[in-house]
Amino acid sequence: MESTKVLDAKGMACPMPIVKTKKVMNELEAGQVLEIHATDKGAKNDLAAWARSGGHELLHTEEGDVLKFWIKKG
Repeated sequence: MESTKVLDAKGMACPMPIVKTKKVMNELEAGQVLEIHATDKGAKNDLAAWARSGGHELLHTEEGDVLKFWIKKG
């Protein structure tokens, strides 16, 4: 999946992946996609809920040692 920017949030505990995601999303334009890499298992639910509440679209999630998320800015 193609992304505009990649955020490395590996090793960060909640709430830092959300805090960093919000900061980077504010720099993007509507329609651009942010790819996030995280190791905190709580990030899966947190990022999905955050994307919905902010009017963004969670396009795809991959699970493994590193969780990967693609969020399209609304």
